[in-house]
Amino acid sequence: MKINYQSLEKKINLKFKNKDLLVQSLTHKSYNPINNNEKIEFLGDRVLGLVIAKKLLEIYPEEKEGILDKKFASLVNKKTCLDIAKKLNLASYVKTFNPYNKKIKIEDKIISDSCEALIGAIYLDKGFTNAEKTILNLWQDHIKKSVVTEIDAKTKLQELTLKNFKKLPTYKLISNTGPRHMPIFKVGVKLPFTKYFIASGKSKKEAEQNAAIECLKIINKK
Repeated sequence: MKINYQSLEKKINLKFKNKDLLVQSLTHKSYNPINNNEKIEFLGDRVLGLVIAKKLLEIYPEEKEGILDKKFASLVNKKTCLDIAKKLNLASYVKTFNPYNKKIKIEDKIISDSCEALIGAIYLDKGFTNAEKTILNLWQDHIKKSVVTEIDAKTKLQELTLKNFKKLPTYKLISNTGPRHMPIFKVGVKLPFTKYFIASGKSKKEAEQNAAIECLKIINKK
């Protein structure tokens, strides 16, 4: 079955000068062990990372590095690339080994990798400015959603303790009471040279978070 690459070009609003580069970016190694998209995907991953990192610094100039890193990771991971690829229906353009020419489901990883390879091909064929424009257009909804990323209390406390004492906070399970279907965990956390700050929660993880919050409240007052 012949693949209509022109329809993909319309979706991304770009016309390739080198059509072979576009085809190669969507060719899996199982279909062609030599001229496939592995190296172009490697490049596309780096181009995507640069564009997203640059955009995050523009949007959040005052944000801490730790929060920027979390936003960045959520925007460039395989799950997000797969989501973009599905919106483009990229699976219908990807070439994989199919000896009987049957309709087969292509693995998510292959589709996600092809999305990065497509970005690499755009960069090679049209330059950085066009690659950046395409990425920001395709990723715009995900970038808008990145606003709500926060660092949890345990992570904040850990970063603070490592910075000031070069040690991790110490957590201790004090009690586990209540019925099995509705337990109450009581946990304490202490830093070097402090007492335990105690809090409760419906799970050990929740209790640890609450204890870290109590500890941070006292530290921030000082």
